[in-house]
Amino acid sequence: MKSSSIKLSILVPAYNEDERIIDNLKETCRIFKEKGWKFEVIVIDDGSRDQTLTQLKKVARQHPQIKVKRHFNNMGKGRALKFGARFARGEYIAFLDADLELHPRQILYFFDILKKTGADVVVGSKWHPDSAMNYPPARGVISRLYYFGVKLLFNLPIRDTQTGLKLFKSYVLKEIFPAVLVKKYAFDLEILVNVKRLGYLMVEAPVEVLFRRNKLGRIGWKDLYKTFLDTLAIFYRLNILKYYDRRIHRHHRL
Repeated sequence: MKSSSIKLSILVPAYNEDERIIDNLKETCRIFKEKGWKFEVIVIDDGSRDQTLTQLKKVARQHPQIKVKRHFNNMGKGRALKFGARFARGEYIAFLDADLELHPRQILYFFDILKKTGADVVVGSKWHPDSAMNYPPARGVISRLYYFGVKLLFNLPIRDTQTGLKLFKSYVLKEIFPAVLVKKYAFDLEILVNVKRLGYLMVEAPVEVLFRRNKLGRIGWKDLYKTFLDTLAIFYRLNILKYYDRRIHRHHRL
């Protein structure tokens, strides 16, 4: 990740989003242009089979802040974000889902929290008492169960690892990403486990969620099973193999 005068890099993984991607990216750019920010939006087309790539090229011609990167095959959200981060030049890096169930204006509030708390990472949490959600009950039950499992295994200081909106100081990801192995849904957890392990400060923030998909979204029961296995694998690498101890060392900063 290169440093520059750009304040914020927004990473947006996209898979089969051709129906809404142009409007969503225009809205994202509008928010930060109005604030006069120096920013970039890096969209990673993760092997889409529809017209997502065509739409991305179209909107990128209209908005120079938008950079389009592509996986030819569907590699998973985690792999897409890790790939996109290679091109990020911002002092801060935000994760944002392409469907805009979490509106990008919330990133501005995340910056306020980051400054007030001195945190290195701000994590959006559906279970923050101030969050507002239009959320299917079945999805909520699964999310709660996963939280309790994660709390038992890792004792993270946050209640939700899986919400797609997060804000990082870029050096945190620069240190952690080389050791990240999970490609899909437990990817966020692997990052945050190492944020805690390295002693960086992370805090959670309330979010507004406008759910747009079906009861489970794109996540099926097979995906939930794989997430469970990946979660156990992270625990094994952390506590048994000591893999992250060998691969990630916190840099001392003045």
